[in-house]
Amino acid sequence: MAKLWEKGYILNEEIENFTVGDDFLLDQKLVKMDVLGSIAHAMMLTKIGILSEDELAKLKGIFKEILRLFDEGKFVIYIEDEDVHTKVENHLTDRLGDLGKKLHTARSRNDQVIVDLRLYTKEKLLEILKNILNLCLTLWEFSNKNKGVIMPGRTHTQPAMPSSVGLWASALLESILDDILVIKTAYNINNQCPLGSAASYGVPLDIDRQYTSDLLGFEKVQNNVLYANNSRGKTESIVLFSLSQVMLDLSKVASDIILFNTREFNYFNLPQEFCCGSSIMPQKRNPAVMELIRAKTSTILSYLFQVTSIIEALPSGYNRDFQETKAPLLKGMDIVDSSIKVCDLVFSQLKVNEDVLEKSCTPEIFATDRALDLVKKGMPFRDAYREVALNLDKIETAECKMNILSRKHIGATGNLGLTGVKEQIKTEMDWVEIEIKNFNQKILALQE
Repeated sequence: MAKLWEKGYILNEEIENFTVGDDFLLDQKLVKMDVLGSIAHAMMLTKIGILSEDELAKLKGIFKEILRLFDEGKFVIYIEDEDVHTKVENHLTDRLGDLGKKLHTARSRNDQVIVDLRLYTKEKLLEILKNILNLCLTLWEFSNKNKGVIMPGRTHTQPAMPSSVGLWASALLESILDDILVIKTAYNINNQCPLGSAASYGVPLDIDRQYTSDLLGFEKVQNNVLYANNSRGKTESIVLFSLSQVMLDLSKVASDIILFNTREFNYFNLPQEFCCGSSIMPQKRNPAVMELIRAKTSTILSYLFQVTSIIEALPSGYNRDFQETKAPLLKGMDIVDSSIKVCDLVFSQLKVNEDVLEKSCTPEIFATDRALDLVKKGMPFRDAYREVALNLDKIETAECKMNILSRKHIGATGNLGLTGVKEQIKTEMDWVEIEIKNFNQKILALQE
């Protein structure tokens, strides 16, 4: 199998296996994007006179063939292919001869792999954002349904003040909505076309980078050709950072659910079909799915650290070190996407034990309320605090639902602001749908 860099010698087999690594496996995800990037590049080469219209038509025919074979599971990259770029170009050359060799004009594997990753990440982030917003809707429904269900609020893991299931769930919801803003920033940074930067220094041809960028549906051309290559790893780390924020939120709520699902608390119950059993203890129903959410959060954080560690001392220009940033990005996006879907499923079927929650609201969680009652009568707060602290045994339990619904200031249990939150969800959903529609239109146009 001819290598794109081949020039008269054969690479040592052990060296080849080491340098290829698992790229040939990872690149199976990038076949469609490599083909789309190649179609756009071929159209640009035709526009500037390097290829003829007839040559472009022949290339497009084989590109469509590759996409069909890929959809059928018949376009497989093997270790001897080295990567997706070699596989695609060799297929073109096998079918079209010298015409297949023309395609790489004004392009390096450096900007080729970046554009593949940018396109794949763009599509994947839109998918992730759509799934996150589905989770947000589920959380909204759960919060709204349980806004009048009292729940002991905790600090230092100890009972503290009256709270509600709605407040607990909508806190996660609002945090995820903030995460969406971070992901959209990562999306925008990723949404730049690197093609034409070649091996970091451009080419001495009158190429049209804007045309290529427009064909692929990028928001803009990544201007500086050296930065286009220097940004590899940096962009991946920004994407992973944005996704890590979601995982940190899911990890927190996973820990809550694990704790509150225990027999000792029994605030919530996971459906038995969500719980794994024990190989030795017949009675066990383990919240393993939530435990794995916590563990996978650490995995995502390690991927972020891996990428930033790889790029932190690299000199300018392409370095083969960048190859090791591909796996953390691709694997990380998959982990986050599946974690979001799992949490959506959990919240859609999580059972809330209202009676248990109300009984858990023992008198001491109303201590601050009693102190504030004294304040309303004119006593300074510090005196009221001490008065209640010295008479904790005299505190009586309040009427629970009335208590939490009476807290009317912005964001409190009686005023969760869910109407505004739902409007925010809708706004973000509309944006995602428009981006998906525009991206898909560009992809379909390239395949015509």
